[in-house]
Amino acid sequence: MFAGQAGIRPVVVPAATLVLLLVAWEGADRLFDFNAIVLPSPSEIAGAFAEHWGRLFRETGITMLESLLGFLLGSVSAYLLAIAFVHSRLIQEATYPYAVALKSTPLIAIAPLLVLWFGNGMLSKVVMSALVAFFPVLVNAVNGLTAVDREALDLMKSLSASRWQVLMKIRIPNSAGYVFASLKIASSLAVVGAVIGEFTGSTQGIGHLINTSSYYLETPLMFAGIGMISLGGIVFFGLVALAERHAVFWESR
Repeated sequence: MFAGQAGIRPVVVPAATLVLLLVAWEGADRLFDFNAIVLPSPSEIAGAFAEHWGRLFRETGITMLESLLGFLLGSVSAYLLAIAFVHSRLIQEATYPYAVALKSTPLIAIAPLLVLWFGNGMLSKVVMSALVAFFPVLVNAVNGLTAVDREALDLMKSLSASRWQVLMKIRIPNSAGYVFASLKIASSLAVVGAVIGEFTGSTQGIGHLINTSSYYLETPLMFAGIGMISLGGIVFFGLVALAERHAVFWESR
């Protein structure tokens, strides 16, 4: 019984907090009569959602697809590069500073270039999403692949194990916890990257909807779009966390 209560607590507490905030927001709007263009009430946002729910789900689905593809591209590329770093110090010294420089560059400065190179379709948003997700996975993967027990490496060496065998049996299992921790971060960043890409230039996606709503002063619809993509990001994060519990089960006990 207590285990079940502990399991639902992480859901119930944030949900109750959200309800209280929405009630307070609605009450403040009725009391002070805020301009809907500046700050719409939750009921006005709900009305915009009810009127445009089909469009909201469609545009959110496009953005989440871009985020998922970018997340996969960035994460896989980062992990493969981390493996290369572990086996070649020259590759690490030659490329790691550029990865840091890329991470330090403001996203809004990169987005116009990606639109110029890849067009204003889905590809430029996937690349932007991948670039944002890339760095945290790279850093944690390198840490996980190198933070190996020296005795385990000595044992594999005494058994004449090849680099491939050491990688598959020691380094990759050891890096799983590190990588999943970074994947949870990368999942949220991937959504941010896709939306920023849509702000710069797109004809679809939730970023395009928010931009259009802002231009036409449809603030309730803009808030509804923000709420939808926030919910999408939370679901994405939750799915990665769920995968972590099953894949790295020895660390979740």
